[in-house]
This record gives sequence, structure tokens and C-alpha cells, in this order.
Amino acid sequence: MRWIHCLAIGALSLGLAACTTSPTGRSQLTLLSDEQLDQMGAQAFAQYQQELPTVGGAPLRYVQCVTDAVVRALPPQSRNQNWQVKVFASEQANAFALPGGYVGINTGLLDVARNQDQLATVIGHEIAHVLARHANERASTETATQIGLSAISSAAGLQGAGGETMMAALGMGAQYGILLPFSRSHESEADALGLTLMADAGFDPRESVALWNNMSAAGGARPPAWLSTHPSHGQRIGGLEAGLDEAMARYEQARRAGRTPNCPRP
Repeated sequence: MRWIHCLAIGALSLGLAACTTSPTGRSQLTLLSDEQLDQMGAQAFAQYQQELPTVGGAPLRYVQCVTDAVVRALPPQSRNQNWQVKVFASEQANAFALPGGYVGINTGLLDVARNQDQLATVIGHEIAHVLARHANERASTETATQIGLSAISSAAGLQGAGGETMMAALGMGAQYGILLPFSRSHESEADALGLTLMADAGFDPRESVALWNNMSAAGGARPPAWLSTHPSHGQRIGGLEAGLDEAMARYEQARRAGRTPNCPRP
């Protein structure tokens, strides 16, 4: 069965050949157009609003203020988007940003992000996912993986119960060997890009470490890092600490330039 294993690796590697480069210089496969991604983002944002009630007033003004400051630190082509912000009534400490310029923050996150700098950590991270086209890359990777597995099944004649077992094993190998590590690399990349964004916007990057300490204290049991789509909290904190010197230099430069956001916490 060694040849099947080699064929699987070859097919998946071919399917994952790079087409573009991320802001950090990492190779990416991006099969979808920006228009397709923007449409998907709009649909997802509309669905989220149907599922959860939104919150206005002081919480929305607070999140909007932090988001506006982060957006001003974006490259011009992204900064000029009409970014829409919503606060959702949910105890889950969750947030997202979507292609097309949509930001959503759950009220539960405002209990964990205890000041404007910690909230900027989250918003910078989520917007960095959009900036780096991670949604496109994830969708493209999954598409290429499915095509590769289908080609292997046809070429190897994997049919019947034995074939289904082998394909299940190959699918699991693709999941743990390709898809999850890609997701972890996205999270780490968004952490690094988000740290730069928040610093350029005038938010204290040291608070990024404090935020993840809060997250760690609030979180329950987590799966091993190799089975998770996110790095462990310890891995995240280590990565953020490694980038603090450069981020602090950018933060001080932003402060000298007068970029000092003042977003009153509700």
C-alpha cells in the first residue's frame, strides 16, 4: 500500500501548489475571486444577524471606535472599504471579521477583553484574517484536497468496504496533515499581523499577552495542539511575546504621530 500513500502525498501536494503570497511572504492557494469572497462574507454576516440579536448604544459605539482606529492602520485598498460593525448579544467570547468588510463582536468577549487595547488585539487579529485572504485559502485548500482524494480513489480502484476504510484513513490523514495545520498557520499569521495593526493604530501591543492570559483563565479543557484548529494559548502567547519588540517600536512611533485612540469602555 506504500504506492497509495505516495500517490496521496503527490496528489495533495500538486493540489496545494501556491498561486499567491500572503502579507508575511507565505505561499497560498487562492482559487476564488475577491467578488466571490465578498458575496460569501455578506451572506454569512446576514445569517449571523438572523440568528443572534444585535446590541446598540454604548457597546456598539465602543466597538466601532476601536474598529475604526484599527481600520485606519490598514493598507489604503482595505482601509477604503465600508467596514460594517455589529455587536451581538451572546455570552460566548467570540468575534469575527469577514471578506467584504464585516466585523462582529459578541458581548461575552467584552467581559474577557478588559480594555480598548485588548479589544484591539481581537479586532486586529480578525481583520488580519481578511487582509491575508485566509477564507479564500481555506476554501481553496479544502477544494483541492477533495479533488485529490477523489482522483486517488478512481486511480487506485478503491471500492467496497476495504476501499471505504482506506479512503477514510486518507481523509483523516489529509485532515490532520494538511487542513488543521493550515488553520493553525492562519491563526499564528493573524496574530502577527494583528499585533502590527494594533500597534500602528496606537494600541498598546503588550495588552495582547494580557488578553490571552484572560482567555486562558476563562477557557476550559482544550484538545492537544496537533488536533486543534488553533494554537494553544501558550503557543499564542509565546508568538506574541516574540513580536513585542518590533510592535512596541511601531506603537511608540504611532504615539509620537498623535495616533492615540480614546474609546470609552461601556
